[in-house]
Amino acid sequence: MAPDGVREPDRFFQTAAGRRLECVRHRPAAPAAGAPPVVLLHEGLGSVAMWKDFPAALAEAAGAEVLVYSRYGYGRSEPLQAPFGTDYMHREALESLPALLDALEIERPVLFGHSDGASIALIHAGAAQRPVAGLIVEAPHVFVEDLTIASIEEAKQVFETTDLARRLAKYHDDADRSFRGWNDIWLHPDFRTWNIERCLPGIAAPVLAIQGADDEYGTLAQIDAIQAGVAGPVERLVLERCKHSPHRDRREAVLEASARFIAALR
Repeated sequence: MAPDGVREPDRFFQTAAGRRLECVRHRPAAPAAGAPPVVLLHEGLGSVAMWKDFPAALAEAAGAEVLVYSRYGYGRSEPLQAPFGTDYMHREALESLPALLDALEIERPVLFGHSDGASIALIHAGAAQRPVAGLIVEAPHVFVEDLTIASIEEAKQVFETTDLARRLAKYHDDADRSFRGWNDIWLHPDFRTWNIERCLPGIAAPVLAIQGADDEYGTLAQIDAIQAGVAGPVERLVLERCKHSPHRDRREAVLEASARFIAALR
């Protein structure tokens, strides 16, 4: 069931850049005039289902249409057929995401990205030469930190020694390939030099940068770099008692800040 103020979501599959992608569209019953559409970009192990009811709640709070989709290799989308390369986020940002936006006739969206999804949003806005209304980036990565690698190594141990694969199977058709696709490339030696700071000066749209004070996958150096590097205005939201998933750990604070940010773009 959709929450009060939101229509029943549209669930469908869309082919983009040659891949079949799982999509869900949430539309508010009472849209706010001029509200830009919002596109949610999930984390490195995320999917449509892992957002749970956050997309519907955001549609209601912002009065905006919200699209959420599972990237290639995740959720119910087409399973990963080959390992990711170190450029996998650039390929998503510059090939797959533009193809999906074109197929669904979405123009000037707000890109709301979490972790890997936040990095994809930044690359898209900085290098794709396509207009965006704004960016909301949660726990973004613009370069690789030792803390990030240590936590990803720990995640690998948990995956190999616990029932994590079984639990992830609720969210992915092929949990093993989804996990290893993300985990293997982040732990590859060639990935240590990954850095997208050069994309930042191309971002003129407003940015809301959200980070948990206790994020186990990154430090505030990430949003410091974003604030220093982009051309447009940046609002920072650092949340106490919050780890790597602000929209889960501090849901109401993220909803309130996001709705306010989106309203200012109308």
